[in-house]
Amino acid sequence: MSVTVSATLAVNEALAEKQRRGLPVLPLGFGEAGLPVHPGMRDALAMGGDRNAYGPVAGSHELRAAAAGYWERRDLPTDPDLVVSGPGSKALLYGLLLSLGGDVAIAAPSWVSYAAQARLAGYRPLLIPTAPAQGGAPQPDLLAAAVSAARAEGRDVRSVIVTLPDNPTGTVASPCTMRRLAEVARELDLVIISDEIYRDLVHDPVTPMASPAEFAPERTVISTGLSKSLALGGWRLGVTRLPDSDLGHRLRDSLLGVVSEIWSSPAAPIQQAAAYAFEEPAELVDHVARSRRLHGLVARAVTDRFVAAGAMVAAPQAAFYLYPDFEGWRGRLAADHDVTTGPELTAFLLEEYGMGVLPAAEFGESDDALRMRVATSLLYGESEAQRYAALAADDPTALPWIRAHLDRLSEVLAGVTAGVGQASLLSRARLN
Repeated sequence: MSVTVSATLAVNEALAEKQRRGLPVLPLGFGEAGLPVHPGMRDALAMGGDRNAYGPVAGSHELRAAAAGYWERRDLPTDPDLVVSGPGSKALLYGLLLSLGGDVAIAAPSWVSYAAQARLAGYRPLLIPTAPAQGGAPQPDLLAAAVSAARAEGRDVRSVIVTLPDNPTGTVASPCTMRRLAEVARELDLVIISDEIYRDLVHDPVTPMASPAEFAPERTVISTGLSKSLALGGWRLGVTRLPDSDLGHRLRDSLLGVVSEIWSSPAAPIQQAAAYAFEEPAELVDHVARSRRLHGLVARAVTDRFVAAGAMVAAPQAAFYLYPDFEGWRGRLAADHDVTTGPELTAFLLEEYGMGVLPAAEFGESDDALRMRVATSLLYGESEAQRYAALAADDPTALPWIRAHLDRLSEVLAGVTAGVGQASLLSRARLN
């Protein structure tokens, strides 16, 4: 089968190429956390520098015990023997899909790699809409109907993926939705894969969030990692929590067999540092809290700019994403710019304004949808000093470099809605 570069990585590379050519860019496409490495993490990594043995396939006992403690502090008792680590939660997800087999039910919209990985594994994704402002989880009753219909047609649907909180919408599915989804999964004998890598980045601590493992512990797998809450995307370390049930023990054996043939074991120095991270010392807890605050303030400021321009946006609740809808612009976009689809809109924004965003079509929606995923976390600064200043600021949106990005976003959105002549004039003025 033909495989192209993941859309999130592709847009990042396109923006980097524009920067190399000296062109201005507005980096809103790549979901990297955009913050410095905490000094404590650097020290922990250095202390593991002499660890050069492969080690256990599942990961070191030290790491698995620390990850178990992380989940226990979130009221999810965990057996370290049912924790498996890998080089990123993305790799572990692929290992899980290979181990489980069968088609997989996925929310629409959802992260770009879920459907792509299902296809790579030789299975078919079953896309099911989410409820308004409850991204990341298929609507439970639609899930039940779709899986039943697919099975009646001879398809072998075995699992469902949820994302809590959600990428691309930045919203959180309610505990009631999770409870009902767990009931459907039990009725249909589906394994739930709950991607909770953004769990620690819910902006407001009063926002209710419940893992499906609370309602269907015997059939829920949880994955998480270090790339979002601690901004360690380049370190590539993820962990999964398997259910303490016959299913969980069988899945562990299968998963270890699969990953042993792919990556053998995660990098030992990274495991050492990850164990320190999952123990959650006070300095890291504070760092994550400041990161969470920064993400929320900037995401809301970006949302305000889109709303002022006439887009419809569900208020972001977590992480650094929003998902604006430009349906209200449809007539003007077609008349002024000959833009009628989401991919055409995002391509126009990239070419005319250097604004990198991803169309809804990349997240499982139709080309007709004029929605896009916006990631705000690369607005915090280009240097470590600027990013630390953003973390420390009472109002990071008032910092000159963040304010400049916000103002440019408003200019771009105004240019797009101003008509073709004025938009071209504004575009040329910025590119010259």
